[in-house]
Amino acid sequence: MAILEIKNLIVSVEDKIILNGINLTVKGGETHAVMGPNGTGKSTLAQVVMGHPKYTIESGDILLDGISLKDKTVDERSRAGLFLAMQNPVEVPGVTNFDFVKTAVQAHLPKGQHLRIGKFILQMEDAAKDLKMGTGLAHRFLNEGFSGGEKKRNEILQMKMIRPKIAFLDEIDSGLDVDALRIVGENVTAMKSPDLGMVLITHYQRLLDSIVPDVVHIMIRGQIVKTGGRELIAKVDADGYDWLKTELGIDTLEEEQPKPVALGTCATRKTLH
Repeated sequence: MAILEIKNLIVSVEDKIILNGINLTVKGGETHAVMGPNGTGKSTLAQVVMGHPKYTIESGDILLDGISLKDKTVDERSRAGLFLAMQNPVEVPGVTNFDFVKTAVQAHLPKGQHLRIGKFILQMEDAAKDLKMGTGLAHRFLNEGFSGGEKKRNEILQMKMIRPKIAFLDEIDSGLDVDALRIVGENVTAMKSPDLGMVLITHYQRLLDSIVPDVVHIMIRGQIVKTGGRELIAKVDADGYDWLKTELGIDTLEEEQPKPVALGTCATRKTLH
């Protein structure tokens, strides 16, 4: 069983602190939801865990199975078992879905072990069928010309093929219509097992109706301020987040954020995930 431990993580970008003491433990078999208003650091947390080079870890640590990831590159973290389904998947002209996923899966195999192409093709076809992605997916360039829903489903296809230990799913519900959300929800739920821990980052209850979390966290101003069960989802759905102002003794839920950091820098390395 994999264990991801985020310990007192303080992170800055452009000399501004944006994560201020995050503590989070995710074990294989667990599904955690991280909720909160815009600009509170949810997506930043996922990018930092995955190793985006533009963020600076001021203090704290990120451990996977007891091994620190703090000084490891994106591809090293991916090989160790981390995966990020991106909020805004990048387009990669000239690289087919087939070549990309095949290369990623091969990179995750033990040293000296080679991919069985015939088996891989069948598995990829089955995954595409499960996600209702139609024929010809393997030969399309990665995310080029894809709708928003197709891009999100393509992230889940990659997750199904790579089989990570810990997966961060960053707002995979944004841009999805009701049918696409149902398809994504069914596929992610089907992947739940003791071998996979998941962190769902979202604003809305609708995703958490499709993929039921075991634990719910609310993040405000770079900190996890509340942890509980599905009662927190119901509270947010009914009352929004403003009730936290009084409880936390603050005037605003959001802090001024630096300019958003694009994922393009790390997305062009050896392995996207």
